[in-house]
This record gives sequence, structure tokens and C-alpha cells, in this order.
Amino acid sequence: MKENKEEIASPDRLKELGEAPIGKILFKYSLPAVVGTVVSAVYNIIDSIVIGHAIDDPNVVAGMAITFPVMNIVTALGMLVGAGAATRVSIVMGQNDKRVAEIILGNCVQLTILFGLLYVTGFIFFLNPLLKAFGATDNSLPYAHEFLMWVLPGMVLMNLTFSYNNVMRASGYPGKAMYTNIIGAILNSILAPIFLFVFHWGIRGAAIATDISMLVTATWVMSHFFNTKNTLHFAKGTLKINWPLVRGVLYIGMAPFLINVAGSGVNAIINNTLVDYGGDNAVAAVVVFNRYVTIFVFIIIGICQGMQPIVGYNYGSGRYGRLFRTFWTAAISAVIISTLGALGGIFNPRPIASMFMTDPTQIECAINCLKIALLSFWMVGFQIVTTNFFQSLGLAGRAVFLSLTRQVIFMIPLLFILPPFMGLDGVWSAFPISDTVATVVAAILLVTQMKAIKNKAKEKPLETPLQIEKDL
Repeated sequence: MKENKEEIASPDRLKELGEAPIGKILFKYSLPAVVGTVVSAVYNIIDSIVIGHAIDDPNVVAGMAITFPVMNIVTALGMLVGAGAATRVSIVMGQNDKRVAEIILGNCVQLTILFGLLYVTGFIFFLNPLLKAFGATDNSLPYAHEFLMWVLPGMVLMNLTFSYNNVMRASGYPGKAMYTNIIGAILNSILAPIFLFVFHWGIRGAAIATDISMLVTATWVMSHFFNTKNTLHFAKGTLKINWPLVRGVLYIGMAPFLINVAGSGVNAIINNTLVDYGGDNAVAAVVVFNRYVTIFVFIIIGICQGMQPIVGYNYGSGRYGRLFRTFWTAAISAVIISTLGALGGIFNPRPIASMFMTDPTQIECAINCLKIALLSFWMVGFQIVTTNFFQSLGLAGRAVFLSLTRQVIFMIPLLFILPPFMGLDGVWSAFPISDTVATVVAAILLVTQMKAIKNKAKEKPLETPLQIEKDL
């Protein structure tokens, strides 16, 4: 509570983004973000563990795997507005334009709620055909359907929580933003076992626990922006839609939106390929892989979230040396994290698989998946940070391209080429190959972009992200 008072009381909190030592300020902003994202990952993992052990049917794990693409689409629609809002807020704060930041906040919250109502309604009416398209079989469909029917209404609250938690961080409140995920994770970790093991509500119990957790955290986040003592808050006259600002937000948010939509499409292809070459056991194995890598990816995303306001602010204020140093500090940290994740999964896969499932056949399949799919995971940290670096600059086109190289341009062809020759191992092999090639492309594009920014900085001050995108 003392930390919150200090945060509210400080009028110059944004100045440190442009003046404090890079390592110190990145640590200050990344640590709360990492804690928050890891806690968020943990409570998603707890859901899978609790469901896998509370329901005595191996098909339930495959059912949960089928829900991931739908959840990714929902997350994508939230990030279309929320991620763009956080980036734009950072940049305009760096330009000392608080009024524009308030208009962005007011406009974007309305759009998030509107989009939420639309996708919840659409998914409820077309849920079964959608799940079948994503690889659901007769065995896994009932579990996937039941979980999503209960959890979808809470997804609007989830988007309000995570999207504007990032805006909270971007406006100078990293510590408070961290509490959002901690509150939700603790609540969900308590409620999910109670609803499944005590009340015996089955898979819907996990969904209801998630809904309640999202309601509490969304209330926490929104209450922050109703407090006029905070740096950024809801203000009179900011709710009227400003279409030029909205287009700028959606332009930046298009990168994470397309990333998640592409991820859903790839997940659908992966699931259907796994059904053909390994059945429901192979689909269940990918749950273990996804949940395991989520821990390390979320740590890296936390680093990126800490990097984003620093990069955005210094970009807006023209401090390009700080911009580059921030990137390299974040990239090196992320590579260390992804390397640890690769080593842990490759050399110690059995305990990881046993956490999520009890069926021996499924466990062996998951072990094989981890040993092959994680071979190039150590590179992923650099690729993710590079993609987020472009997004933090407002260069959505480059961020989208980098994301699509890994998830679409390379992964999808490999999923069609390798399995006919290698069987199930061909599906797992598609992961490290796409990771490797995508990282090489990211490195080439990063070097080119850095040279272009340095040259432009020598010629004249860079004006806005949209101007840079146009000029370069």
C-alpha cells in the first residue's frame, strides 16, 4: 500500500524513463511486468493441471488444447485496441501531450467493450463448427464446448484487465500493474481447486473460477483510471470518438492482433495434423508443450512490457542512444531466459509431462514432443524482443511481418511438407526449424532498421512513428 501512495504522489515519474540508467529503469519496469505475466501464466497452468487430475478422462486434456485457438482470437481482438493504446500512450507521453493520452484511453476502453460484446455473441452461436475446424474430435468436443460456453463472457473482462494493465504500466505505474495479475492468479488458484474437487463442477468450474478472477481484476484496473490523482485517468471530453487517433491505435495494435490470429490458424492446422498422425494423445501432448513454453515466453513478454514504455518514451523524445541500449539489454536477458527453457524441457521432460496428465501413453508422446520441439527455443527470446521493439516504435508493418515469419510463412509449409515423410516427428520438427529461420530474418531486419534510424537521426529529428514508417 505504501508503494501505491508513493506512485500517486510522484509528479515526475515519467522523467526517469528518459534519464535513469538503462539497466536500472529496465529492471524497475520489467520486474513487476515479469512477476505479473509469470503469475498469469501460472494460474493458466494451474487450470490445466487441476483439470487434468480432477477429471478422470484423458480426452479432457485434448479438449483444453482445442480451446487455445479460440482463446487466442479473443486475446487478439483485445490486443488490437489495448496494445496499440499502450504504445501510443507511451509515445505521446514522451511528447508531453497528456490530453491526447487521455483521449486515447477514453476512446479505447469503449472500443474494447464493443468488440467484446460482438465476439462473445458471435462465438456462442458458431462455437461447435469453429471447434471442429480447430481439430475437435467427438471425444474432445464436449469438453472444449463446455469450457468455452462458461468462460467466454469473462473474456471481455479479461481484455479490459490485460489491455489496460499495460496502459497503467505505460503511464508510469509498473508496481501497481504487477498487482493486477497477482490478485487474479491467487484468486483463480484458490477457486479452481474448490470448484473442481469440492463442488465437483467439472470443467465449467475452472471456467467460472477464471470469470470471477477476471471480474475482480478488471474492477481493480478500471478503478485506477477513475482516480484523478493518477498520471493518466478518465477525463471530461475524452469519450467522444476521435477517428484519427483510433486509426493510429488500431494501426499499431494490428501487429499483435495478426500475431494472435495467425497463431490461432496455425494451432488449427497443428491440431488437425496431430489428429491425423497421432490422434487425441498427440493433441494432448501439445498442451504440455504450450503450457511449458508459456512460462518462459511470458517472462520474455514481461521484459518486453518493461521495455515498451522506455522505448516509446525515448523514441517520442528523440533519445535514440537510450532506445538502442534498452533493446540490447532486453534482448540479451530474453535469450538467457529462452535458453534455460530449452535446456529444462529437453533434458528433463518426464516430470513436466506428468504434471499435466496421468495417462502413460500421453506422457510418452509429450516427452517426445518436448525433446524435438524445443531444440531451437533458445533463439525465441531474441525474436520476440525484436518483434516487440518494432511494435514499441509504432512500426506495425515490420512487427507483423516478423511475427508472421515464425507462425505462418515458415511454420505452415513445414507442417505440410515434413509429416508425410517423418510422421508425428515431422510436426514437432516444424517448431525448431521455423524458430531458426525466423530468428535469422529478425536479425537482418533489425540491423537494417537500426542503420536507417541512425541515418535519419543525423539528417533531421524523427517526427512520429507514422512519419518514420512512411519515410523508411
